[in-house]
Amino acid sequence: MKKLSVGLTFAAAVVLAGQALAFEPTRPVEFVVASGPGGGTDNFARTIQSIIAKHKLMEKSMVVLNKGGGSGAEAFLYARKNEGDPNKLYFGTNNAYLLPHVAKLAYSMEDLRPVAALAFDEFLIWVKGDSEYATPTDLIEAAKAAPNKLSFAGSQSKDTDETLVALIEQTTGTNFKYLPFNGGGEVGVQLAGGHVAANVNNPNENVGQWQAGAIKPLCVFSDKPMAKSDPVHDGKGWGDIPTCASSGVNIPSYKMPRTVWTAAGTPDDAVAYYSDVLKRVSETPEWADYIRKTSQTGDFMSGQKLQDFIVTSEKNAVGVFEAEGWLVK
Repeated sequence: MKKLSVGLTFAAAVVLAGQALAFEPTRPVEFVVASGPGGGTDNFARTIQSIIAKHKLMEKSMVVLNKGGGSGAEAFLYARKNEGDPNKLYFGTNNAYLLPHVAKLAYSMEDLRPVAALAFDEFLIWVKGDSEYATPTDLIEAAKAAPNKLSFAGSQSKDTDETLVALIEQTTGTNFKYLPFNGGGEVGVQLAGGHVAANVNNPNENVGQWQAGAIKPLCVFSDKPMAKSDPVHDGKGWGDIPTCASSGVNIPSYKMPRTVWTAAGTPDDAVAYYSDVLKRVSETPEWADYIRKTSQTGDFMSGQKLQDFIVTSEKNAVGVFEAEGWLVK
């Protein structure tokens, strides 16, 4: 595993965050988003931007800049070109540390420093609303009876969705036919139209189709049920969905972090400054409302806790990549 270029220890972060930080941005801060405009990642970044502006959490303004090429690699290549620039932040997911394992890219983790994770996307197994599959076990048994026949839709190839489908296959001894599409919205449409057997979208990507009864969730890849919510369809809400581990798919947890980074060489006090700003974002009522509306799990991480999460997340994903033969040499 590559050593993370964290530099700032958890203890140092705590000390800095508790003091009046010397660092202040010298110009408007670029918030470089590793996706195109209009998607969930872009909306997430713009929500942060609006909260910072509303509550005046920074003296300088924040400008969102989309660089989504190469499944987000464009944003992190931009970070490499701007090493040490403390007036730029980079927003992505686990793609920041997983992309270099499955594609030959001109950046590595040594070009980035993690600042914070503000929330986590849950992943669920979804099937069509009138599907014969009532439980994950039903779907698994059908896949075993017809190897490589049942289609599982997901966003992109060798990315978060296909990694989860591969993990399901490795865990259950099944073989699905994975079909990649351009985004979660398209994946949801494919399932609602009956063109695929299942997908693993996060809640926000499929909630509209569930409200309409076009699709239904079978389980969530979490160590505990999701937070209680108002009913979404047929009297059931997010908290009523069973965990996959309790439903016959022994994958205790699978989550995608929403992560913020700086470029390598960024001073410690700048990293601590942005971590403090984002922590205050996560404590606002607007943020709580956003997390509730998007059915994400709010869990702010920085310092050593974030570093430990990244190391574990990367290790688990690379294990799947290796088994699938995806690792680049």
